[in-house]
Amino acid sequence: MAVTQDSADSGVIEQHLIDPEICIRCNTCESTCAIGAITHDDRNYVVDPSICNLCMDCVAPCPTGAIDNWRRIPRSRQYSIEEQFGWDELPAAIALDDGAAGGGAPVPRATPVAATEPGEQRIVASAYGAVLPPWSAAHAYTNLYLPKAPTEATVVGNARITEAGRESETHHIVLDFGEMPFPVLEGQSIGIIAPGLDDHGRPHFPRQYSVASPRNGERPGYNNLSLTVKRVTVDYQGTPVAGVCSNHLCDLAIGDRVKVVGPFGASFLMPNHPRSNIVMICTGTGSAPMRAMTEWRRRLRASGKFQGGRLMLFFGARTREELPYFGPLMNLPKDFIDINLAFSRTPGQPRRYVQDLMRERAADLGVLLADPDTCIYVCGLRSMEDGVILALRDVAREAGIDFDALAGELRAQGRLHLETY
Repeated sequence: MAVTQDSADSGVIEQHLIDPEICIRCNTCESTCAIGAITHDDRNYVVDPSICNLCMDCVAPCPTGAIDNWRRIPRSRQYSIEEQFGWDELPAAIALDDGAAGGGAPVPRATPVAATEPGEQRIVASAYGAVLPPWSAAHAYTNLYLPKAPTEATVVGNARITEAGRESETHHIVLDFGEMPFPVLEGQSIGIIAPGLDDHGRPHFPRQYSVASPRNGERPGYNNLSLTVKRVTVDYQGTPVAGVCSNHLCDLAIGDRVKVVGPFGASFLMPNHPRSNIVMICTGTGSAPMRAMTEWRRRLRASGKFQGGRLMLFFGARTREELPYFGPLMNLPKDFIDINLAFSRTPGQPRRYVQDLMRERAADLGVLLADPDTCIYVCGLRSMEDGVILALRDVAREAGIDFDALAGELRAQGRLHLETY
């Protein structure tokens, strides 16, 4: 672990810990950490003190703040990952000897380090993602309700939005909060707590879902929001497994009550600037925040407040029948949104992915990349990240743009956001 000389001399380190009471197990921290210092089991996400260099890269993207915990502790008593796996809450602070920590002065954290070694050509996609929102984004409220004190919502809608009889089953679920305040913006997420107990006999942890409706609700004028939920029946290796929360949500009936925490997220937010362009790149249920952004722009256009910013969507699925919201997408005016669909498992057709479409549309996408009013959002499976970044690099090169310089601007200005799982 990287520590300052003073703390090393005193035998005191500042150990990075994750609060298990607040963490919603969204995997953002592990996917952000380029050195593999964060890992998890079926219960907790933890930081390995033998690897962590206190670079801070994982702190800003965390939607709940659970990652931003530090303990000044004697090196000989640092918490192992095995200890952390067994925690239900952070342990009490350890008292230090009077002189052990330099008179109680805080131990400085290490200077952030690069995500890759000099000369290394490997793409670390997470290093490109912004941790700040666009300058014109609306203010986001976060962490209004946490796992120890969730709120409740009533199910007022639950409809399947992929064709029946297909392997993939995705639902559009509408939750109403009644008189309980629950403000959300496009790009934010919430946590759902499934009923019952887990295999350890403890309450289930919240599962994170992106909000699929705009800021004024799925139904304007009502205190509600919508989610896009795929019923999980197999894990990433194809092994049969019933996703606890996804099946709970997909099976809900009108009038059922659900426990909700959040909202979460203060960076993956759409720009409010009326002439801003939005490029949306997604797969599967990663379409939820893109639907929210598109619907808010559509409502602005209907009210006469839309002033010409372009919308460009690259949307991938296995087949047309498994693509959520296919029908509504096809009904959107072509002068409102530029839609590009990629299907990877259409019988008799070659596999196509969103990055293939991005390269095919390089001329138009390159114009948007050169525009400082363009924001880019990527949401879906983590396996798409590297391909998307490489495609953006190719598009920039074709447009005569220095991608390394552009990437730095996009990150610093909150204009390239990655949210994958």
